[in-house]
Amino acid sequence: MTQPRAGKNRLLGTAVAAAMLIVSGTAALIGGSASAETAGLLASTAGCGKSPTLRDGTYTIQSGGRARTYMLRLPSGYTSTQAYRLVVGLHWLNGSANDVVGNGFYGLQQQAANSAIFVAPQGLDAGWANTGGRDVTLVDDILRTVENDLCVDTTRRFALGFSYGGAMSFALACARPDVFRAVAPIAGANLSGGCSTASQPVAYFGIHGIRDSVLNISQGRSIRDTFVRANGCTAQNPPEPAQGSGTHITTTYSGCRPGYPVQWAAHDGDHVPLPTDRNASTSWVGSEVWRFFSQFGSGTPTPDPTTPPPSTPSPTPTTPAPGGACRASATVNAWNNGLTANITLTNTGGSTLNGWALAFSLPAGQTVTNGWNASYAPSSGRVTATNVGHNATLAPGGSVTFGFQATHTGDSGAPSAYALNGATCGTGV
Repeated sequence: MTQPRAGKNRLLGTAVAAAMLIVSGTAALIGGSASAETAGLLASTAGCGKSPTLRDGTYTIQSGGRARTYMLRLPSGYTSTQAYRLVVGLHWLNGSANDVVGNGFYGLQQQAANSAIFVAPQGLDAGWANTGGRDVTLVDDILRTVENDLCVDTTRRFALGFSYGGAMSFALACARPDVFRAVAPIAGANLSGGCSTASQPVAYFGIHGIRDSVLNISQGRSIRDTFVRANGCTAQNPPEPAQGSGTHITTTYSGCRPGYPVQWAAHDGDHVPLPTDRNASTSWVGSEVWRFFSQFGSGTPTPDPTTPPPSTPSPTPTTPAPGGACRASATVNAWNNGLTANITLTNTGGSTLNGWALAFSLPAGQTVTNGWNASYAPSSGRVTATNVGHNATLAPGGSVTFGFQATHTGDSGAPSAYALNGATCGTGV
């Protein structure tokens, strides 16, 4: 494209935006009111006012030096004079973008009533390892392509997914808090290079089954609490349904920064993307997630001047204390050529550990791809997990749980031969 033509396009876009601002008494933009329309225009993309070339379908894009694909679904009656919400739906392990489209983007597409553009990226190896941030880059590239052609409200982008897709939506919240307004991980965990301490707030709705046999609910609580802290919410242990109750309980946290709520829905179920209550014919997930997403108007939240943003203390370097008495054990959930492992370390000595480093041996063929609540090096063989800032101190009798995701070539056994700060640990916590 030549420079003169680019200049004409910018002039055309400016003229269109100005004309749309003059229009009154219409609901051309989401929200209906004049203030919402103005905010939507100011936050709109290059695709606003353009004749689109993208339609419903599957598209190939170059990202990170390789061909990647995504599926796109536009609202019926799409018009470039309306700034739409954008929802990124992420599939589970061994699932596909087509599966996400098939379940209506976890039930949100029907709820949206033609007010949103939906995108379903395809993961490499049918998953979201996000090695070197490659999958975050993919989403960046997809958004850039879609928004250059379609009219999107950049203050109302959302992401959700189930299982590995839930992990990826959490990773997007960590890596792109200035891009995504809210996320909704379903049965997620910190598997895709997320974070243990979020740098900025993001509205967050976590969903998890109390009987999840693949990713224990403790992993869902852990990533939820990352944004409970980042959003300045009051810490609490929200109620969860009793096993056998066939119900779900949704809790809205109190004390959160204005514009950055946290919700948590625990259900009496296993590892499923669309849980249903007993005697219900449809899942409650689509309606509750859409209600959460659609509460956000166009525009960036204005910070409450009376509530300072949460501060992230600078990490204090710690030197692992001398080794002492300890116990360690691991639980493993494995599939095909992958697994997750959660390790529980208990200080059975009489002194507080100010910094810890637990070494362990992985079975041959296992390679750590990412982890949570600890840093790991090297990725195979004899691996050492070292504390992160928030769990460096381990009092006598205290325990800490951390874990990792790994690939394997057939042996999905648990780590062995634990040693804490150089001293051998007993097993069985």
